[in-house]
Amino acid sequence: MTGEDGKGGKGLVLGIETSCDETSTAVVRGGRDTLSLVISSQADVHRRFGGVVPELASRAHLEAMLPALQMALDNAQVGPCDLDAVAVTRGPGLIGALLVGLTAAKALAFALDIPLVAVNHLEAHIYANFLYFPELEPPVLAFLASGGHTMLVHVPAHRRYEVLGETLDDAAGEAYDKVARYLGLGYPGGPEIDRISREGDPAAVRFPRAMMRDHGYDFSLSGLKTAVINHVRKLRESGEEVRVADIAASFQAAVVDVQVHKITRAALERGVQRVVLAGGVAANRSLRERLEAELSRRGIRLYYPPMNLCVDNAAMIAALGWRMLQEGEVSSLEVDASANLPLA
Repeated sequence: MTGEDGKGGKGLVLGIETSCDETSTAVVRGGRDTLSLVISSQADVHRRFGGVVPELASRAHLEAMLPALQMALDNAQVGPCDLDAVAVTRGPGLIGALLVGLTAAKALAFALDIPLVAVNHLEAHIYANFLYFPELEPPVLAFLASGGHTMLVHVPAHRRYEVLGETLDDAAGEAYDKVARYLGLGYPGGPEIDRISREGDPAAVRFPRAMMRDHGYDFSLSGLKTAVINHVRKLRESGEEVRVADIAASFQAAVVDVQVHKITRAALERGVQRVVLAGGVAANRSLRERLEAELSRRGIRLYYPPMNLCVDNAAMIAALGWRMLQEGEVSSLEVDASANLPLA
């Protein structure tokens, strides 16, 4: 299979992504050309709970899977027999949600007699940048931040990863969700805090910048989250006004300060000229603007994909699946889902 098209002969890979609360399908040609991308969000299902409910997520994936598959094929104007392979998220993620996508992918691969490629969700987030920027090549430094993960990764070559640091407690997206819920904002918290922060003063409250000056690249956000909650509680107990926009802006400034500092230092120490953002938090306006300004002063270019490739999506799964297919990395139909699959 290495270096060749599969059964369909057109370089078409169907991608399936169900790691959390988006049911996504896509058809990508040659690992670079996105012919279709379908993202069915479950935000409305989970909003009243202030976070993702695993059982509800699994059920929603079951309901959305077949329509999403049909829509991806229709939008790409291809049929099942045109496909060369099916790529699917194996992990990490919610185990029930992962099993829905993996089971669908196995059924398709078996019925169509085409290869199955089981993909690491974290690796695929990084590959969203290679999908959107065809000219982009390693070495790069990747900052991957989402609801469940925050890590800084050196990528010296394609599919080679050196994890420099990661969160010791809350992931960035998780911290945003918790603070937003306490402030009475909507779900998901990241976009809500980013939106209302534009109306606030980021210097209104000096929240802690955990691990800002240590020599490593790890992150910690649980203390910051607690500091925000304690600050708001004291204001309410004393009868003072809770200026939500100021608190949100100050919280976000504390998060972004640490991220920009560590990303910039890592880029300089590793001598890379390209930094990529990946994951849902990569869509954060403040992080993009602050980091781009800091890196450009040092002659380093920042890359980040559009919003639909920052969130969980099947195009990135198909793109990485195509590269794995070219390397001969095909999965057995007995491959299991892995809720805690690490970035290899």
